[in-house]
Amino acid sequence: MAARWFPGLTRPLRSGLADAPASLGRIGSLEVRLARSAKEIKAAQKLRYHVFYEEMSAIADAQTLASKRDVDAFDAICDHMLVIDHASLKRNKIGRLQPQIVGTYRLLRQTVADRHGGFYTAAEYDIQPLIDANPGLNFLELGRSCVLKPYRNKRTVELLWHGIWSYVLMHRIDVMIGCASIEGTDPDRIATQLSFLHHHARAPEAWRVRALPERHVEMNRLAKDALNEKAALRDLPPLVKGYLRLGAYIGDGAVIDHQFGTTDILIVLPVSALNERYVNYYGADASRYAS
Repeated sequence: MAARWFPGLTRPLRSGLADAPASLGRIGSLEVRLARSAKEIKAAQKLRYHVFYEEMSAIADAQTLASKRDVDAFDAICDHMLVIDHASLKRNKIGRLQPQIVGTYRLLRQTVADRHGGFYTAAEYDIQPLIDANPGLNFLELGRSCVLKPYRNKRTVELLWHGIWSYVLMHRIDVMIGCASIEGTDPDRIATQLSFLHHHARAPEAWRVRALPERHVEMNRLAKDALNEKAALRDLPPLVKGYLRLGAYIGDGAVIDHQFGTTDILIVLPVSALNERYVNYYGADASRYAS
């Protein structure tokens, strides 16, 4: 998840922020919606810094350390989904009480990525052949997901996914892709998790995406019959388990991200493969938590 510049990537002004939908869903005091201002994006970046750099083991450069924000060039072209707790008020720099941003997800549509140098994921995985093989499908990249520790519960995760489902319907998305992370950079220490994903969730050939050759780390580290499947599933990060429940496939090969202290795997989730139970749960029109 290290910050990278891509050839041709520009940093446009986010003039459309004010046009973001009023709300994508609500449960009690929690609301999910898109960021509406540069200030809200900065707040999301501060949340990411807190989780990635202060809680986890990401290594900050001087600029990141000074700003206490997780920032890269892609922030300027992405939509930023926020979970906001209206019952938790914090004073801003001028003393006004503002509801706290407690969760965030970064979303990059293919139409936007194509104009600005491509997807972030392309720095780790060879995704272009999959996109080229499906010219009639509309791809969406998911990334930079994080939630404040006290809010890492079923309610917040449900609301985030309700927001994503609303966004998918709004923009007629056909396929979701993105990297998910497992803590640690020694693949042998997470061999059980990687092997479980290889044996039980690897994408069928039509949807298979491989890690770039120079970054590829073998996931097939333990034989299928040597796995304790229950333990492997238990040890997977909640986000990865959530993707699997939704019907996601896993790419071929992991990638070590030394800056963030993680091992990344690729998620490929065609909307056509979404678990019907979850579609029915959130509503075919994303009406379950509509506010």
